[in-house]
Amino acid sequence: MVTNLQISEQHKLPRTDSQSLMKFINSVSIRNQNTAKTYHSRLLFFARFTKEKCGINLDEMIQKLRDKEYDLYDILNDYCLFLKNNYNLSSTAFRDKIITVKTFLEFNDIELSPKKFKLKVRYPKTVFKHKEAIDKEDIIKILNGCSDLRLKTYVMLLASTGLRATEALSIRIKDLDIGSDDDCASKAIIRGEYTKTKVDRYVFLTREMQHQLKIWLDYKYRKRRNCHIDKETGKSISEYRIPEKKPYDLIFSINQIDDARPELLYFNLAHTFSNTLDRIGMGDREDGNQLRRKITLHSFRRFVKTTISDLGYSDYSEWFIGHSGSTYWRKKDNEKAEIFQKIEPYLTFLNIQQLKRQGADLETKIEELKDINQILREKDKMKEDVIANLSDKLIMLSERLDAVEKFNR
Repeated sequence: MVTNLQISEQHKLPRTDSQSLMKFINSVSIRNQNTAKTYHSRLLFFARFTKEKCGINLDEMIQKLRDKEYDLYDILNDYCLFLKNNYNLSSTAFRDKIITVKTFLEFNDIELSPKKFKLKVRYPKTVFKHKEAIDKEDIIKILNGCSDLRLKTYVMLLASTGLRATEALSIRIKDLDIGSDDDCASKAIIRGEYTKTKVDRYVFLTREMQHQLKIWLDYKYRKRRNCHIDKETGKSISEYRIPEKKPYDLIFSINQIDDARPELLYFNLAHTFSNTLDRIGMGDREDGNQLRRKITLHSFRRFVKTTISDLGYSDYSEWFIGHSGSTYWRKKDNEKAEIFQKIEPYLTFLNIQQLKRQGADLETKIEELKDINQILREKDKMKEDVIANLSDKLIMLSERLDAVEKFNR
């Protein structure tokens, strides 16, 4: 998929100081900053269209549409042709740009008739493509192929929790509740500012994930060599320091700039993840799209949802990945933790010792059940023998009773 950023760099879209645009963006940003940035990027295409095709800026276009000097639907139709002729957009990106312009115009008191809009404004229908499935073996291969400890920890977190990419990157040191390696109730809190539903939530962490996070954080805050220039002498000074671990540090940040913007972390890690897929031979692209890969960071979210649902916990899977789910499904925290213990082995990938131990425990339980089953069968057989013996005695007594009655007659 061709992203707005790539298109903007390629065609050098003009920045605009349009008052109507900034008023719209500021209004949207009150609710969601990321949505405001996305809308601003999309509307720059419309700004270029008005400049190149009509020779006016956005504010002038808005005024002319209000005064009905231009036909609203002709303008939108011409804009569709402009996008088609100048940009190689996916059907989804094309639709989003048109709908954003429609919302922008309505915000500026330009009324659109839904019926006329549907009849007169034509743009490609959205094509929904089959998403590449990913299984546990694929995830193990990817994890083993990660040469970067930070990326490996990040990918494992996505694959074991189903978090959205930015949700995982927004977790701070203070948001982690990690106990011992045997503690199965450890969790990570996701702030509402970074969830799609804008509600704070938490996810349980597998014991393997807890151990991996400890390894990463120990490495991140390790003693390291620091070189700097002494201001007084001008000489280079080399010393070893341990970085200060602050509660508000993002767990995947590597400098103070990253701590201020989780979004910056995404571009860095997404690029490293793509290179990793190419290196291990799993970087195939989608048909007809040379930029988007079949396996993305979102693939792990689909894996978690499918895995938990297949185990028979469909409502729990909706809660676990952060969907609103059913309004009637309610469980206490300890009940959710109990369910998580049952699904944890299916969200564990590299902890071989733990898997062997769990497998051995399972085999032991199976043997115990077999023994119990055998004992019950033997008891049932004994009961059947007793019942058969009683039945024979009953028949004998019945025959004797009949003989006594005949004798008395």
